[in-house]
Amino acid sequence: MRVYVPTTLPGLAAARRAGELGPAPLDAYAVTPALREWYVSEDVEELEYAALGRAAQASLRLLALDPAAPRRRVVVAVDVPDKLVTADPDHALDPAAVGEVRLRQVVELARAAAVHVDAEEAVPDVAAAAAALGAADKGDDDAQFTVDGAEDHELLWYATQEIGNLLG
Repeated sequence: MRVYVPTTLPGLAAARRAGELGPAPLDAYAVTPALREWYVSEDVEELEYAALGRAAQASLRLLALDPAAPRRRVVVAVDVPDKLVTADPDHALDPAAVGEVRLRQVVELARAAAVHVDAEEAVPDVAAAAAALGAADKGDDDAQFTVDGAEDHELLWYATQEIGNLLG
């Protein structure tokens, strides 16, 4: 199963040093039955793109928690055995958690298929979105508009061999 693990550039650097994404349990996003129902599509590429988008939103939340992290969303696409994945891990079926899965153990970074990262030109909008996230969560429409602005930026695709270059 392809899962999308949200992280940050410092998180990616730590994963590279350790050779794995962790610690377990690890929250991620995937094409789940709930995501299929929510997105109303049978096109696998569209569904995977939706799961990637959910992971990008989770990466933004990680950025909001780490003001020192560079303001670029990061998602690692990883292929794992289905048996390692639990869908709807909190048994909430919360619309905000559609596509959320939990990995029961750390995942070797060697299993990564690709890394998706914001381009440099997205940094101002991602920074503003991370700063506005708390207010958006409290119902501030202007803050939500700012948060949504980060989603206007497509994450770029990088081969796993390019992780070193991404990290500088």
